[in-house]
Amino acid sequence: MVSLIAVSLPGLAALGALLFTWMQVGQASKELRISEHGQITSRFNAAIGNLGSQSLDVRLGGIYALQRIMQDSVRDHPTVVSVLAAFAQRHAGSSTESLREPLAASRDDHRPKADVQAAIATLARRRPERDSETIIDLTYTDLRGLRFTGKASINLPEADLSDADLRWATLSGANLRKASLSYANLESAYLDEAYLRAADLTAASLVGTVFTGANLRETDMTCGGGILTETGQEIEPAFCVDLQSAWLDDTDLRNAKMSNADLREANLAGANLRHADLTNADLTKADLTNADFRGAKLTGAKLQDAKRTGARGLPREG
Repeated sequence: MVSLIAVSLPGLAALGALLFTWMQVGQASKELRISEHGQITSRFNAAIGNLGSQSLDVRLGGIYALQRIMQDSVRDHPTVVSVLAAFAQRHAGSSTESLREPLAASRDDHRPKADVQAAIATLARRRPERDSETIIDLTYTDLRGLRFTGKASINLPEADLSDADLRWATLSGANLRKASLSYANLESAYLDEAYLRAADLTAASLVGTVFTGANLRETDMTCGGGILTETGQEIEPAFCVDLQSAWLDDTDLRNAKMSNADLREANLAGANLRHADLTNADLTKADLTNADFRGAKLTGAKLQDAKRTGARGLPREG
């Protein structure tokens, strides 16, 4: 027995040393995490302070500091998203005011301020899977002429851009899946190759908007509620969505809800409109060349002088 104990002692000592080392490593890791959290908190507070500066350079520094925190800390990612959205919304100005001004001659006539552009660019290039159900709130925001530099992806899925002024904005290739654009003004905006599946475009203004190659499958472009008369009766307006002269060629519009839409002179050449709801839509003089309307609801749709060559699923002329 004594010899057995003697033989076992070195092993027990080694096990004890290993256990002690493991406890030390665990404590060191815990202290390191606490230290890192403390450093991030200090960085966050400093960045927030910079956002309130009168100096544009200092504000930009604060935005880029928050961008780095968002990359470094999954835990703080949703908070940074909310802060940057609130900053952009406040400093961009209200669309209620901007929409009183006429459409500019070109997108270069108005652009968001540099710090607003930087904040939105940071939001657009974040990792959406870290949002933790945080919604980017840019409602009623003046974003005229918004555009992004470089080739990085524009990720704004489920963003709330309701009632925003996005005239002349360039959102080519943007991920706007399930985004809310209801009552937004997107006149002359570029949404070519954009992913807008199941987006809400209720009562949006889309005059001259370019959707070439975009995915608008399952989008909602209905009225979203009628107009109440003096007697309390609810009636639908003549047109819910204004798509006059819009470019929708080669666009995926399957199952899109576009009843009462104004599509006069719109370019829908090659578009996929299978099972779309175009009830009472005005397609006068629209280019429907090679478009697919099979299964679409076309009750009351106006097709006078529309270009129908190669179009499938349309009622016979006359």
